[in-house]
Amino acid sequence: MGISNGSNGLEKSNRVQGSKYPVWTRWVRFRASDGEIHGGEPVDADVDVGLAIADKEDVPVRVVAGGSALNYDAEFTGEVKLMEELLSPVSPRDAGTVRCIGLNYKEHAAEMNLALPSTPTVFLKAATCIASASEPIVLPSNVDYDEADYEVELAIIIGKLCKNVSVAEAGDYVLGYSTANDVTARKHQEKTSQWSYAKGMDGFCPLGPCIVSTKQIPDPTVLRLTTHLNEKSMQNGSADDMIFSVPEIVSYLSQGHTLLPGTVIITGTPCGIGVSQKPPRFLQPGDNLRISISHGLGTQICPVARD
Repeated sequence: MGISNGSNGLEKSNRVQGSKYPVWTRWVRFRASDGEIHGGEPVDADVDVGLAIADKEDVPVRVVAGGSALNYDAEFTGEVKLMEELLSPVSPRDAGTVRCIGLNYKEHAAEMNLALPSTPTVFLKAATCIASASEPIVLPSNVDYDEADYEVELAIIIGKLCKNVSVAEAGDYVLGYSTANDVTARKHQEKTSQWSYAKGMDGFCPLGPCIVSTKQIPDPTVLRLTTHLNEKSMQNGSADDMIFSVPEIVSYLSQGHTLLPGTVIITGTPCGIGVSQKPPRFLQPGDNLRISISHGLGTQICPVARD
């Protein structure tokens, strides 16, 4: 199932400019021991940053000038700093409102007994949803003990001003990919046709630990998405099960909408969510939740707590 190419309404002068790829291939944003926020690339190309942070291991990072993943022309400074605190790879301010695609995996549609959509289902999450890959997921008092759910999702990070792009051109505007969790309060979701409230509470979009450049992952359909809850495998899906592909999603969202650099787009979840378990399995205080995507995107380890 697909979407026809949209026309590109950008003038030639507004087309993608500058370097095609940033100097880094895997980006982290962090606070160092100097108290300052930095960004850069882990020295160890193979380290799972989320697992390393959870195990209290040192993560040395090659610092990139300016501290923003969105500067394609920034160079390494020559400094190496140890990560003191992992932050979301894109700041909430840079990300702005998170664009979200619902019901975008064939197996997930099957487990929910829903027909495959012919058009992407779009909803929004507030910037205040964005949290790091190592922060606790804090369930607010208005969320019951039998409704908080997990959803591992592939996040697209837009790198350059994007409007009215075709499917064929869409990949040129993607900076890279990250791991996301579309945390959802199911009872609130069931009360209304609009999902932003149920999915938009503070901290309900852990993001990271990394962004991996499209130079490293030219074809995101190879990615594997998994969720483990208290060591039990809950989700194990592949991005090639998506109903709408990454280029189709970016093109669709850009029609009549300007996607600014830093925009985060989450792209739907594979089957295995908590509400579909028999019996349903919702997040509880003290749970150990591990959300992970392959090919270096890494693991989120977010304990569950209540405020």
